[in-house]
Amino acid sequence: MPSIDQISGTVDVATQIAAANAAKGGSSRSTSNTMDSEMFMKLLVTQLKNQDPSTPMDTNAMMSQTTQLAMMEQVTAQTTTANENFSLQMRIAASNLVGREVSYTGADGVEVTGTATSVSFAEAVPKVTVGGKEVALDLVSGIAATKA
Repeated sequence: MPSIDQISGTVDVATQIAAANAAKGGSSRSTSNTMDSEMFMKLLVTQLKNQDPSTPMDTNAMMSQTTQLAMMEQVTAQTTTANENFSLQMRIAASNLVGREVSYTGADGVEVTGTATSVSFAEAVPKVTVGGKEVALDLVSGIAATKA
């Protein structure tokens, strides 16, 4: 049973997460530090189920929590969009390197320069092929026009 503060009517989140994990057969030690909309709704429903009937939850508090949920979902959607935009920008930047002379620091600490011949999008960070070797885009340290 979740721990509910009888004065404020709030649910102890740590206890609620541990109880939810125990109900799923999981360990209370493997709790996630992120709260998603599903967890938020479970907490709100649990709070409503276990409230003291003589002092029900304030309507303003419930509206506030619902508004917080909507805001959280909007922020999550914006974060997803921003991540997708960043990924697209990296792909465009990597594509623009093909045929250009690029520099990067090799594993031995020596600066390597060569012409980018192709790009791979197989991983999260695009890889540019320079002199037959794939180099992650974030390791490229310089770009120059190819010499005629």
